[in-house]
Amino acid sequence: MYNIKDKFKQKADIVTAEIKALLKEHGDKKIGEVTLSQVYQGMRGITGLVTETSLLDAQEGIRFRGYSIPELQQKLPKAPGGSEPLPEGLFLLMLLGGELPKDSEVQHLTSVWQRRSHVPNHVFATIEALPVSTHPMTQFVVAIMALQTESEFAKSYANGMNKKDYWDAAFDDSMDLIARLPRIAAYIYRRKYKQGEHIQPNGLLDWAGNFAHMMGFEDEGFKELMRLYMTIHADHEGGNVSAHTTHLVGSALSDPYLSFAAGMNGLAGPLHGLANQEVIKWIFELREQIGSESPTKEQIAEYVKKTISEGKVVPGYGHAVLRKTDPRFTAQMEFGKKHMPDDPLVQTVWNVYETVPEILGSIAKIKNPWPNVDAHSGALLVHYGMVEYEFYTVLFGVSRALGVLASLCWDRALGLPLERPKSITTDLVKLWLEGKDNIWGD
Repeated sequence: MYNIKDKFKQKADIVTAEIKALLKEHGDKKIGEVTLSQVYQGMRGITGLVTETSLLDAQEGIRFRGYSIPELQQKLPKAPGGSEPLPEGLFLLMLLGGELPKDSEVQHLTSVWQRRSHVPNHVFATIEALPVSTHPMTQFVVAIMALQTESEFAKSYANGMNKKDYWDAAFDDSMDLIARLPRIAAYIYRRKYKQGEHIQPNGLLDWAGNFAHMMGFEDEGFKELMRLYMTIHADHEGGNVSAHTTHLVGSALSDPYLSFAAGMNGLAGPLHGLANQEVIKWIFELREQIGSESPTKEQIAEYVKKTISEGKVVPGYGHAVLRKTDPRFTAQMEFGKKHMPDDPLVQTVWNVYETVPEILGSIAKIKNPWPNVDAHSGALLVHYGMVEYEFYTVLFGVSRALGVLASLCWDRALGLPLERPKSITTDLVKLWLEGKDNIWGD
C-alpha cells in the first residue's frame, strides 16, 4: 500500500546526505553580503534560511518545487468534474520532493485526512468560552492551542524520544493538524456568523470541498474556488512572517501545534495575512463614498490619490519581494473571468488593477506597484456569499498550513538546528562606522 510517511523518510534521507556532503565541501563559502540598511530594515533580501518546499523569484513569482501556478493548475490531480488543482496534490508535491502525485495518491491522502479529522470536544468547548465577538483569527489560534493536547511530538519528547525520531512525531502531528483545521475553521465561521448552526463533515468530499461544505457553501463553483484558494495560498518560501515564525518556533523543538499557532499569530498582522480583509473593506468604502457599485476608472483614480494623500496605503498592492503582478492574483483573475465575468465587484477589482499601478509607479519610493494575492481573493468570496471579510484570514491560515507544516516536517527530518541569529546595538554600529569595531566579524 502507498505509505506517505515511508516515502517521505526515503526522500529525507537522500536530501540529508546531500546537505552533509555540501556542508563538508563548501561550508566555509560566503553567500552574499549584508548591508547596514538590511540590518535595520527587516533583514530584507538577506539569504539566511533553507526552505525546501517553494521558492519566490522577484520576477517570476512563486514556484512550488519548481512548478509555477499555471503548471500546477494543469498538472495536479483534480476533483471529479473539476478544473482546479486539489490542495492534497500540492501538499504531496511539497512534502515528497517534487514528484507530481498520481490521482490514486491524492485520493489516498484525502482518505488519510478524513480518518484523522476528529476534533476533541474540549477544543469546541474552548472556542465556546470566548465571546462570539472575538476576531475569527483569535478564535482560530486559541483552538489550535487547545488542540495541542493531542500532540504526539510533545508526548514522545516528554517520554525521552530519540532525536532521530523527531521527524516521525512531527510528521504525525502535522498530518493530524492539517486534517482537523477545516473542521475547526468551519466551526468558528458557523458560530460567529450563522447563529451556531453547525454542519457535520461529508466524508465523500475532498479536503477543500469538505471545508466549503462545513461552512455551508454547496455551490460547486465555491468548492472549486476553495481548491484554488487553498492551493495558491499554501506557501511562499520561508522568509514571510507566518512561514518564518513557524520554522523559528519549531527550531526550539516546540511541537507542530505550538509552532503553527505562533505562525498564525504572525499571519493575523495587517502587513501579512490580514491584508486580504483590508482590501475588500477598502473596496466597499470606495464604492460607498463614490455612491456606485461600478465606479469608473477615473473615480477610482481620484479615490486612490485621496487614499495616498491621507498617508494610507492602497491595500493589496506591493510586495516585499515580487516586482511584477503576483501570479496568484492572475490565477484568481482568470477564475473570475471564467465563473463571474459580469460581477460588478469583480469588475471593480479589475478596474483598480488597471488604475493603481500607474499611480503608485509615479511615486519614486514604491518599487512594486503591482497587485499581490490579497488584491483579488475577497471579491471572489463575496460573489458566492461569503461577505464576512474578517474571516478571510482564517481561510488563508488553513491553506498556509500545507506549506509551513510540510516545511516543518523537513526541518525535523534534516535535523535543522535552533535558529539563533546574532544581533547588535546601535552604539556598536556607531563604533563600527568610526572604524573602532568590526561588527561583521571578518
